[in-house]
Amino acid sequence: MLLEALSSAILGLALAWAYAVRLPHRLPARPLVLSTGIAGALFGAFVTRSALDAGGFLLSLIGAAVVSAASLSLLLRPAGRLRRRSAPA
Repeated sequence: MLLEALSSAILGLALAWAYAVRLPHRLPARPLVLSTGIAGALFGAFVTRSALDAGGFLLSLIGAAVVSAASLSLLLRPAGRLRRRSAPA
C-alpha cells in the first residue's frame, strides 16, 4: 500500500512536471501545478482502490493518472484573449 501511494505520487509529479514544462504560459505558478498533480494522483489512486477493492496495482496507477490529468487540466487558462465583437443591431 505504501509502494502504491509512493508510485502514485511520483506519477503525479512526473505528469505535473510535463505539464509545467510543456505549457508554462498557460499555467499558474509551478509549485501549485506540482502540488495539484501529486494531490490528484493520490486522490485518484485512493478512489480507484476504494472502488475496485484491491483490483490491482496497474489499475490503481491508471486511475491516479486519469484523476491527476483531470485536475491539472482545470488549471489551464485560455491561450489568448477572447475577442468579443458586438453583434450588429
